[in-house]
Amino acid sequence: MRVLQVTAEIYPLLKTGGLADVAGALPQALAAAGCDVRALLPGFPAICAGLKDAQALSEFATPWGETIRVLYGTLPQVACGPAGLPAYVLEAPGLYERPGNPYEDAQRRPYADNHRRFAALGWAAARLALGLDPAWSPDIVHGHDWHAGLAPACLRALAPTTGAGVGTIHTVHNLAYQGLFAPQHFGEFGLPPVFFGIDGLEFHGQVSFMKAGLAFADRITTVSPTYAREIQTPEQGFGLDGLLRARAGVLTGILNGVDPAVWNPATDPEIALTFDARRPAGKSVCKAALQTECDLELRPDLPLFAVVSRLTEQKGLPLVLAALDGITASGGQLLVLGTGERELEDAFLREAKAHAGQVAVRLEYDEALAHRIFAGSDVTLVPSRFEPCGLTQMYGLRYGSLPLVRAVGGLADSVVDTDLATLEDQTATGFAFGPFSEAAYRHTLRRAFALYRRRTTWARVRQVGMRRSFSWDEAATHYLDLYRSLVPQ
Repeated sequence: MRVLQVTAEIYPLLKTGGLADVAGALPQALAAAGCDVRALLPGFPAICAGLKDAQALSEFATPWGETIRVLYGTLPQVACGPAGLPAYVLEAPGLYERPGNPYEDAQRRPYADNHRRFAALGWAAARLALGLDPAWSPDIVHGHDWHAGLAPACLRALAPTTGAGVGTIHTVHNLAYQGLFAPQHFGEFGLPPVFFGIDGLEFHGQVSFMKAGLAFADRITTVSPTYAREIQTPEQGFGLDGLLRARAGVLTGILNGVDPAVWNPATDPEIALTFDARRPAGKSVCKAALQTECDLELRPDLPLFAVVSRLTEQKGLPLVLAALDGITASGGQLLVLGTGERELEDAFLREAKAHAGQVAVRLEYDEALAHRIFAGSDVTLVPSRFEPCGLTQMYGLRYGSLPLVRAVGGLADSVVDTDLATLEDQTATGFAFGPFSEAAYRHTLRRAFALYRRRTTWARVRQVGMRRSFSWDEAATHYLDLYRSLVPQ
């Protein structure tokens, strides 16, 4: 089965969040399951630099009059067979050749032409589905997040009755980011006027790329079973819950996986000393090395809490700040890695200055340091307001850093709370709380400290967590079942 994965970023070439990890790992699992997988990506500088043996495949004109060249080559750094992942890349320097963040300028303002930059991605996917490459055409077009949301609508516009026999899937990675644009841009997209309506792209008077994917795709998936239920509610549906309830029959939640070739403490070259569930001694070495690297006091006897995240309100970081004294007063430590909202960055910097040796902050994106933080920390904090899947809690589990999470979305699906029952049946892997409140979060911190003082029990819970398997093979099996339901055998 031929599958075209449409995505804006892909690990390890370009990453701003978990989308890139998924886009980089899923193709290999699909290929192992027998799929012929290719990717379609915008020609951001990092993507173009990673494309090898590139050949000009074809050109197409966008509805607004811009000519885009489609390159075909391989991405050797993306694991998918011996040569890497075959990929189509849109060569359009006027749209994509910009330094820094792929979506925002240096002042963190979305680029004014983002509607064109990602409409081009949608049109390219549709044209590939209809034979732009005479040597290969997909059975399935699988788009990821709002950036690829226009692909099913473009295909429907070009082949209104059959969609050329190509199945379409739209995966929601985070419904909060919807790709909203002013209504006057709709005319640039070249879609039938009827598509700008309540059953199409119109969303409270704006154009929504996310809604396009939800409305026109044959199947909808999201990145955890619990999140699939949550986005059908007003609380987490972000205004699209009615549409999602109406399409509940084609909506599936599939939990993301973890790439063991990238996230494995037994083989990780980035950490001070490798270890695993059977040989955990290396973790204490990693903790001491991390404390030294980040100017924290060398305290093996007290827990080190870690945040590896975009610094946004969604991630529950106001709770971390409000209850920071719950860590410092008990002698614990906090290490924060990430960038994001300026108020949160400034607040964490103030706390680091006020609690030198106990609190450390690194306002940057550093993949290698993230590996060392999971390897050296005792607790990974993910107290999110909402969380479609979350990967950091899975990375924490792999590296023996017990997740402390709010029981929402993929966090609820991947972390088993520690209580008397789960300790007895040896299923506990971390800590979870329900209400999004400072009181609930503080109480869970206290439970983490209490368990840490019971070192034998802590070690047993850590071992159970490290042995949890979050396999991409299982996720690929679910995706393959969806693909088969759309393609006549």
